[in-house]
Amino acid sequence: MQVIVAHNRYREAQPSGENTIVDQEITQLRAAGVTVHPFLRSSDEIAEFSPAAKALLPISPIYAPKAQQELSRLITEHRPDVLHLHNPYPLLSPWVVRTAHRHGVPVVQTVHNYRQVCSSGLYFRDGKICQDCRGRALGVPAIVHRCYRGSRAQSALMATTLAVHRPTWRSVDRYIALTSGIAAHLRDYGIPEERIVVKPNGIPDPGIPAPLGEGFLFFGRLSPEKGVGLLLDAWRRHPDGALGPLRIAGDGELRPLAEAAAAERADVEFLGPLDRAGVAAALRSTAVVLAVPTWHDVLPTVVIEALAAGRPVLGTALGGIPYLVGADDPAGAAGWLVRPEPAELAAALPTAREAAATVAPLARARYERTFHPDVVTKQLLDVYAGMAGR
Repeated sequence: MQVIVAHNRYREAQPSGENTIVDQEITQLRAAGVTVHPFLRSSDEIAEFSPAAKALLPISPIYAPKAQQELSRLITEHRPDVLHLHNPYPLLSPWVVRTAHRHGVPVVQTVHNYRQVCSSGLYFRDGKICQDCRGRALGVPAIVHRCYRGSRAQSALMATTLAVHRPTWRSVDRYIALTSGIAAHLRDYGIPEERIVVKPNGIPDPGIPAPLGEGFLFFGRLSPEKGVGLLLDAWRRHPDGALGPLRIAGDGELRPLAEAAAAERADVEFLGPLDRAGVAAALRSTAVVLAVPTWHDVLPTVVIEALAAGRPVLGTALGGIPYLVGADDPAGAAGWLVRPEPAELAAALPTAREAAATVAPLARARYERTFHPDVVTKQLLDVYAGMAGR
Protein backbone atom coordinates (compact mmCIF):
# COMPACT_ATOMS: atom_id res chain seq x y z
CA MET A 1 0.00 0.00 0.00
CA GLN A 2 1.38 3.39 -1.02
CA VAL A 3 -0.19 6.60 0.28
CA ILE A 4 0.55 10.27 -0.27
CA VAL A 5 -0.22 12.25 2.89
CA ALA A 6 -0.86 15.90 2.03
CA HIS A 7 -0.94 18.59 4.70
CA ASN A 8 -0.25 22.30 5.00
CA ARG A 9 1.28 22.89 8.42
CA TYR A 10 0.10 25.99 10.20
CA ARG A 11 2.38 28.79 11.32
CA GLU A 12 0.13 29.57 14.26
CA ALA A 13 -1.01 27.16 16.94
CA GLN A 14 -4.33 25.53 16.07
CA PRO A 15 -7.08 24.32 18.41
CA SER A 16 -7.05 20.84 16.88
CA GLY A 17 -3.29 20.29 17.08
CA GLU A 18 -3.27 19.03 13.49
CA ASN A 19 0.48 19.22 12.95
CA THR A 20 1.25 16.76 15.74
CA ILE A 21 -1.67 14.54 14.80
CA VAL A 22 -0.48 14.20 11.19
CA ASP A 23 3.08 13.39 12.30
CA GLN A 24 1.83 10.69 14.67
CA GLU A 25 -0.40 9.20 11.99
CA ILE A 26 2.46 8.97 9.51
CA THR A 27 4.58 7.20 12.13
CA GLN A 28 1.78 4.73 12.90
CA LEU A 29 1.18 4.00 9.21
CA ARG A 30 4.84 3.30 8.56
CA ALA A 31 4.97 1.01 11.57
CA ALA A 32 2.04 -0.89 10.00
CA GLY A 33 4.00 -1.39 6.76
CA VAL A 34 2.44 1.36 4.65
CA THR A 35 4.75 3.26 2.30
CA VAL A 36 4.01 6.91 3.04
CA HIS A 37 5.09 9.73 0.74
CA PRO A 38 4.64 12.97 2.69
CA PHE A 39 3.50 15.98 0.66
CA LEU A 40 3.88 18.57 3.38
CA ARG A 41 4.06 22.32 3.19
CA SER A 42 4.41 24.87 5.96
CA SER A 43 3.13 28.39 6.24
CA ASP A 44 6.61 29.24 7.56
CA GLU A 45 7.88 28.84 3.99
CA ILE A 46 6.04 32.00 2.91
CA ALA A 47 8.73 34.26 4.39
CA GLU A 48 11.29 32.71 2.00
CA PHE A 49 9.14 33.05 -1.13
CA SER A 50 10.38 35.10 -4.06
CA PRO A 51 8.48 38.31 -4.87
CA ALA A 52 6.83 36.54 -7.79
CA ALA A 53 5.69 33.65 -5.60
CA LYS A 54 4.38 36.03 -2.96
CA ALA A 55 2.41 37.84 -5.65
CA LEU A 56 0.54 34.59 -6.33
CA LEU A 57 -0.27 33.94 -2.67
CA PRO A 58 -3.71 35.61 -2.75
CA ILE A 59 -4.99 32.99 -5.20
CA SER A 60 -3.28 29.98 -3.57
CA PRO A 61 -6.29 28.90 -1.49
CA ILE A 62 -8.28 28.63 -4.72
CA TYR A 63 -5.54 27.26 -6.96
CA ALA A 64 -1.89 26.78 -6.01
CA PRO A 65 -0.11 26.08 -9.33
CA LYS A 66 3.26 25.04 -7.88
CA ALA A 67 1.61 22.57 -5.52
CA GLN A 68 -0.36 21.01 -8.36
CA GLN A 69 2.79 20.59 -10.44
CA GLU A 70 4.70 19.02 -7.56
CA LEU A 71 1.83 16.71 -6.65
CA SER A 72 1.52 15.58 -10.27
CA ARG A 73 5.21 14.68 -10.31
CA LEU A 74 4.90 12.78 -7.03
CA ILE A 75 1.89 10.81 -8.27
CA THR A 76 3.57 10.01 -11.59
CA GLU A 77 6.70 8.80 -9.80
CA HIS A 78 5.07 6.63 -7.13
CA ARG A 79 1.59 5.74 -8.44
CA PRO A 80 0.01 5.78 -4.97
CA ASP A 81 -3.13 3.89 -4.05
CA VAL A 82 -4.62 6.84 -2.16
CA LEU A 83 -4.09 10.54 -1.52
CA HIS A 84 -4.85 11.32 2.13
CA LEU A 85 -5.50 15.04 2.58
CA HIS A 86 -5.57 16.91 5.87
CA ASN A 87 -5.40 20.73 5.76
CA PRO A 88 -4.97 22.26 2.26
CA TYR A 89 -4.73 25.95 3.22
CA PRO A 90 -3.09 28.11 2.05
CA LEU A 91 -0.25 26.53 0.05
CA LEU A 92 -1.85 23.32 -1.29
CA SER A 93 -5.42 24.41 -2.10
CA PRO A 94 -8.38 22.02 -2.32
CA TRP A 95 -7.39 21.79 -5.99
CA VAL A 96 -5.13 18.87 -4.97
CA VAL A 97 -8.33 16.80 -4.92
CA ARG A 98 -8.88 17.55 -8.61
CA THR A 99 -5.22 16.91 -9.40
CA ALA A 100 -5.33 13.49 -7.74
CA HIS A 101 -8.56 12.57 -9.52
CA ARG A 102 -7.07 13.63 -12.86
CA HIS A 103 -4.40 10.99 -12.27
CA GLY A 104 -6.98 8.39 -11.23
CA VAL A 105 -6.04 8.47 -7.54
CA PRO A 106 -8.88 8.35 -4.99
CA VAL A 107 -8.89 10.95 -2.20
CA VAL A 108 -9.51 10.52 1.50
CA GLN A 109 -9.76 13.61 3.69
CA THR A 110 -9.59 13.85 7.44
CA VAL A 111 -11.79 16.76 8.56
CA HIS A 112 -10.21 18.64 11.48
CA ASN A 113 -12.49 21.69 11.48
CA TYR A 114 -15.58 23.27 9.93
CA ARG A 115 -13.89 24.99 7.00
CA GLN A 116 -16.15 23.51 4.36
CA VAL A 117 -18.58 26.20 5.59
CA CYS A 118 -16.82 28.51 8.07
CA SER A 119 -13.97 30.76 6.93
CA SER A 120 -12.25 30.56 10.32
CA GLY A 121 -12.99 26.85 10.59
CA LEU A 122 -14.18 27.21 14.17
CA TYR A 123 -17.89 28.11 14.19
CA PHE A 124 -16.86 30.63 16.87
CA ARG A 125 -16.77 34.43 16.75
CA ASP A 126 -16.63 37.25 19.28
CA GLY A 127 -16.64 34.88 22.22
CA LYS A 128 -19.63 32.79 21.19
CA ILE A 129 -20.70 30.05 18.82
CA CYS A 130 -21.48 31.40 15.35
CA GLN A 131 -22.92 29.52 12.38
CA ASP A 132 -24.07 32.51 10.35
CA CYS A 133 -22.51 31.18 7.13
CA ARG A 134 -24.28 27.81 7.17
CA GLY A 135 -26.49 27.31 4.13
CA ARG A 136 -25.18 30.36 2.28
CA ALA A 137 -23.77 30.23 -1.24
CA LEU A 138 -21.21 32.85 -0.17
CA GLY A 139 -20.16 33.48 3.41
CA VAL A 140 -20.89 37.19 3.49
CA PRO A 141 -21.01 37.33 7.33
CA ALA A 142 -17.40 36.07 7.40
CA ILE A 143 -16.38 38.99 5.19
CA VAL A 144 -18.29 41.54 7.25
CA HIS A 145 -16.77 40.29 10.51
CA ARG A 146 -13.23 39.71 9.15
CA CYS A 147 -13.31 36.09 10.29
CA TYR A 148 -10.18 34.95 8.44
CA ARG A 149 -6.96 36.38 9.86
CA GLY A 150 -8.76 39.54 10.95
CA SER A 151 -8.75 40.86 7.39
CA ARG A 152 -11.80 41.72 5.29
CA ALA A 153 -9.83 41.13 2.06
CA GLN A 154 -8.50 37.74 3.18
CA SER A 155 -11.92 36.80 4.53
CA ALA A 156 -13.44 37.63 1.14
CA LEU A 157 -10.85 35.41 -0.53
CA MET A 158 -11.53 32.50 1.85
CA ALA A 159 -15.30 32.86 1.50
CA THR A 160 -14.86 32.84 -2.28
CA THR A 161 -12.59 29.79 -2.03
CA LEU A 162 -15.22 27.88 -0.06
CA ALA A 163 -17.85 28.76 -2.66
CA VAL A 164 -15.65 27.83 -5.62
CA HIS A 165 -14.60 24.51 -4.10
CA ARG A 166 -18.01 23.30 -3.02
CA PRO A 167 -18.01 20.85 -5.98
CA THR A 168 -14.42 19.86 -5.14
CA TRP A 169 -15.30 18.90 -1.58
CA ARG A 170 -18.33 16.99 -2.74
CA SER A 171 -16.10 14.91 -5.04
CA VAL A 172 -13.90 13.57 -2.22
CA ASP A 173 -14.13 9.79 -2.27
CA ARG A 174 -14.16 9.21 1.48
CA TYR A 175 -14.32 11.56 4.43
CA ILE A 176 -12.84 10.68 7.79
CA ALA A 177 -14.84 12.46 10.48
CA LEU A 178 -12.95 12.63 13.76
CA THR A 179 -16.19 12.44 15.74
CA SER A 180 -19.90 11.92 15.23
CA GLY A 181 -20.26 15.71 15.48
CA ILE A 182 -18.05 16.22 12.43
CA ALA A 183 -20.00 13.49 10.62
CA ALA A 184 -23.20 15.47 11.27
CA HIS A 185 -21.50 18.62 9.97
CA LEU A 186 -20.56 16.82 6.74
CA ARG A 187 -24.06 15.43 6.27
CA ASP A 188 -25.46 18.93 6.75
CA TYR A 189 -23.03 20.08 4.04
CA GLY A 190 -24.49 17.51 1.65
CA ILE A 191 -22.03 14.63 1.87
CA PRO A 192 -23.79 11.24 1.57
CA GLU A 193 -23.69 9.05 4.66
CA GLU A 194 -21.94 6.21 2.81
CA ARG A 195 -18.92 8.42 2.09
CA ILE A 196 -18.32 9.29 5.75
CA VAL A 197 -16.37 7.17 8.22
CA VAL A 198 -16.06 8.15 11.88
CA LYS A 199 -12.47 7.51 12.95
CA PRO A 200 -10.91 9.54 15.75
CA ASN A 201 -7.25 10.20 16.35
CA GLY A 202 -5.36 8.06 18.78
CA ILE A 203 -2.47 8.71 21.13
CA PRO A 204 0.32 6.37 22.24
CA ASP A 205 -0.56 4.09 25.15
CA PRO A 206 0.92 5.54 28.38
CA GLY A 207 0.59 2.17 30.11
CA ILE A 208 -1.39 0.88 33.05
CA PRO A 209 -3.07 3.81 34.84
CA ALA A 210 -1.79 4.91 38.20
CA PRO A 211 -4.21 4.89 41.15
CA LEU A 212 -6.52 7.90 41.15
CA GLY A 213 -5.19 11.07 42.65
CA GLU A 214 -7.42 13.77 44.08
CA GLY A 215 -9.36 16.74 42.84
CA PHE A 216 -9.61 18.15 39.33
CA LEU A 217 -7.23 19.05 36.52
CA PHE A 218 -7.73 21.56 33.69
CA PHE A 219 -4.92 21.62 31.14
CA GLY A 220 -4.62 23.19 27.73
CA ARG A 221 -4.61 26.58 26.08
CA LEU A 222 -5.83 29.32 28.42
CA SER A 223 -8.06 31.12 25.93
CA PRO A 224 -11.71 32.18 26.21
CA GLU A 225 -13.16 29.38 24.06
CA LYS A 226 -11.48 26.69 26.17
CA GLY A 227 -13.69 27.62 29.10
CA VAL A 228 -11.28 28.45 31.92
CA GLY A 229 -13.46 31.46 32.78
CA LEU A 230 -16.56 29.27 32.87
CA LEU A 231 -14.73 26.80 35.11
CA LEU A 232 -13.56 29.40 37.62
CA ASP A 233 -17.04 30.92 37.78
CA ALA A 234 -18.45 27.48 38.61
CA TRP A 235 -15.65 26.67 41.07
CA ARG A 236 -16.23 29.85 43.09
CA ARG A 237 -19.79 28.69 43.81
CA HIS A 238 -18.32 26.18 46.27
CA PRO A 239 -16.56 27.01 49.53
CA ASP A 240 -12.76 27.01 49.45
CA GLY A 241 -11.58 23.42 49.87
CA ALA A 242 -14.98 21.76 49.49
CA LEU A 243 -14.07 19.91 46.29
CA GLY A 244 -10.41 19.17 46.85
CA PRO A 245 -7.73 20.81 44.72
CA LEU A 246 -8.20 22.34 41.28
CA ARG A 247 -4.99 22.38 39.27
CA ILE A 248 -4.78 24.51 36.13
CA ALA A 249 -1.99 23.97 33.61
CA GLY A 250 -1.28 25.80 30.39
CA ASP A 251 -0.63 29.23 28.96
CA GLY A 252 -2.48 31.83 26.93
CA GLU A 253 -4.23 35.14 27.10
CA LEU A 254 -6.26 34.17 30.19
CA ARG A 255 -3.22 33.17 32.21
CA PRO A 256 -3.72 36.19 34.54
CA LEU A 257 -7.22 34.86 35.32
CA ALA A 258 -5.78 31.52 36.44
CA GLU A 259 -3.01 33.18 38.42
CA ALA A 260 -5.50 35.45 40.19
CA ALA A 261 -7.69 32.46 41.13
CA ALA A 262 -4.66 30.66 42.59
CA ALA A 263 -3.78 33.75 44.64
CA GLU A 264 -7.38 34.13 45.80
CA ARG A 265 -8.12 30.54 46.89
CA ALA A 266 -6.11 27.88 48.68
CA ASP A 267 -7.76 25.10 46.67
CA VAL A 268 -6.62 26.43 43.25
CA GLU A 269 -3.07 25.79 42.02
CA PHE A 270 -1.70 27.22 38.80
CA LEU A 271 0.96 24.93 37.32
CA GLY A 272 1.88 27.03 34.30
CA PRO A 273 2.79 25.46 30.96
CA LEU A 274 3.86 21.81 31.20
CA ASP A 275 5.95 19.53 29.01
CA ARG A 276 4.85 15.95 28.30
CA ALA A 277 6.37 14.63 31.51
CA GLY A 278 4.68 17.40 33.47
CA VAL A 279 1.29 16.59 31.95
CA ALA A 280 1.73 12.91 32.81
CA ALA A 281 2.59 13.80 36.40
CA ALA A 282 -0.42 16.13 36.67
CA LEU A 283 -2.71 13.38 35.36
CA ARG A 284 -1.38 10.95 37.97
CA SER A 285 -2.11 13.50 40.69
CA THR A 286 -5.75 14.07 39.75
CA ALA A 287 -9.02 12.15 39.90
CA VAL A 288 -11.07 13.98 37.23
CA VAL A 289 -10.07 15.94 34.13
CA LEU A 290 -12.10 18.98 33.08
CA ALA A 291 -12.76 19.75 29.40
CA VAL A 292 -15.20 22.65 29.35
CA PRO A 293 -14.90 24.54 26.04
CA THR A 294 -17.60 27.01 25.13
CA TRP A 295 -17.28 26.29 21.39
CA HIS A 296 -17.74 23.16 19.27
CA ASP A 297 -14.21 21.90 19.90
CA VAL A 298 -13.69 19.19 17.29
CA LEU A 299 -11.44 16.74 19.10
CA PRO A 300 -9.79 18.08 22.25
CA THR A 301 -6.83 15.74 22.75
CA VAL A 302 -6.85 16.42 26.48
CA VAL A 303 -9.93 14.19 26.71
CA ILE A 304 -8.17 11.27 25.00
CA GLU A 305 -5.11 11.77 27.23
CA ALA A 306 -7.37 11.66 30.28
CA LEU A 307 -9.05 8.44 29.14
CA ALA A 308 -5.70 6.82 28.36
CA ALA A 309 -4.58 7.64 31.92
CA GLY A 310 -7.77 6.16 33.33
CA ARG A 311 -9.19 9.52 34.40
CA PRO A 312 -12.89 10.26 33.83
CA VAL A 313 -13.83 13.56 32.22
CA LEU A 314 -16.34 16.23 33.14
CA GLY A 315 -17.01 18.17 29.98
CA THR A 316 -19.39 20.47 28.19
CA ALA A 317 -21.83 18.85 25.78
CA LEU A 318 -20.37 20.59 22.73
CA GLY A 319 -18.43 19.58 19.63
CA GLY A 320 -16.65 16.26 19.89
CA ILE A 321 -16.79 15.85 23.67
CA PRO A 322 -20.01 13.76 23.83
CA TYR A 323 -18.46 11.33 21.34
CA LEU A 324 -15.11 11.26 23.13
CA VAL A 325 -16.53 10.40 26.53
CA GLY A 326 -18.86 7.84 24.96
CA ALA A 327 -22.19 9.41 25.79
CA ASP A 328 -23.88 6.75 23.62
CA ASP A 329 -21.45 3.93 24.42
CA PRO A 330 -23.41 0.83 25.53
CA ALA A 331 -20.51 -0.04 27.84
CA GLY A 332 -21.04 3.17 29.78
CA ALA A 333 -19.90 6.76 29.50
CA ALA A 334 -16.40 7.67 30.66
CA GLY A 335 -17.53 10.90 32.27
CA TRP A 336 -20.25 13.51 32.61
CA LEU A 337 -21.65 16.19 30.31
CA VAL A 338 -23.15 19.56 31.14
CA ARG A 339 -24.30 22.60 29.22
CA PRO A 340 -21.70 25.42 29.21
CA GLU A 341 -23.39 27.25 32.08
CA PRO A 342 -21.69 28.03 35.42
CA ALA A 343 -24.58 26.80 37.59
CA GLU A 344 -24.83 23.47 35.76
CA LEU A 345 -21.09 22.91 35.86
CA ALA A 346 -20.98 23.84 39.56
CA ALA A 347 -23.71 21.29 40.30
CA ALA A 348 -21.82 18.53 38.45
CA LEU A 349 -18.49 19.02 40.23
CA PRO A 350 -19.46 17.21 43.48
CA THR A 351 -21.04 14.37 41.50
CA ALA A 352 -17.87 13.86 39.49
CA ARG A 353 -15.71 13.95 42.59
CA GLU A 354 -17.80 11.33 44.39
CA ALA A 355 -18.15 8.97 41.39
CA ALA A 356 -14.62 9.25 39.99
CA ALA A 357 -13.41 5.90 41.29
CA THR A 358 -16.44 4.12 39.81
CA VAL A 359 -16.12 5.71 36.38
CA ALA A 360 -12.31 5.55 36.07
CA PRO A 361 -12.23 1.94 34.73
CA LEU A 362 -14.75 2.93 32.05
CA ALA A 363 -12.40 5.74 30.97
CA ARG A 364 -9.46 3.43 30.37
CA ALA A 365 -11.69 0.84 28.68
CA ARG A 366 -13.02 3.45 26.26
CA TYR A 367 -9.47 4.46 25.37
CA GLU A 368 -8.49 0.87 24.67
CA ARG A 369 -11.56 0.22 22.49
CA THR A 370 -11.64 3.50 20.58
CA PHE A 371 -8.44 5.55 20.75
CA HIS A 372 -5.56 3.08 21.04
CA PRO A 373 -3.12 3.45 18.09
CA ASP A 374 -3.63 -0.19 17.07
CA VAL A 375 -7.39 0.39 16.81
CA VAL A 376 -7.34 3.66 14.88
CA THR A 377 -4.55 2.54 12.55
CA LYS A 378 -6.52 -0.57 11.59
CA GLN A 379 -9.54 1.62 10.89
CA LEU A 380 -7.45 3.86 8.65
CA LEU A 381 -5.99 0.88 6.78
CA ASP A 382 -9.54 -0.40 6.20
CA VAL A 383 -10.49 2.99 4.72
CA TYR A 384 -7.47 2.89 2.39
CA ALA A 385 -8.23 -0.69 1.35
CA GLY A 386 -11.76 0.32 0.43
CA MET A 387 -10.40 3.07 -1.83
CA ALA A 388 -7.49 1.27 -3.47
CA GLY A 389 -8.11 0.46 -7.10
CA ARG A 390 -11.12 2.75 -7.43
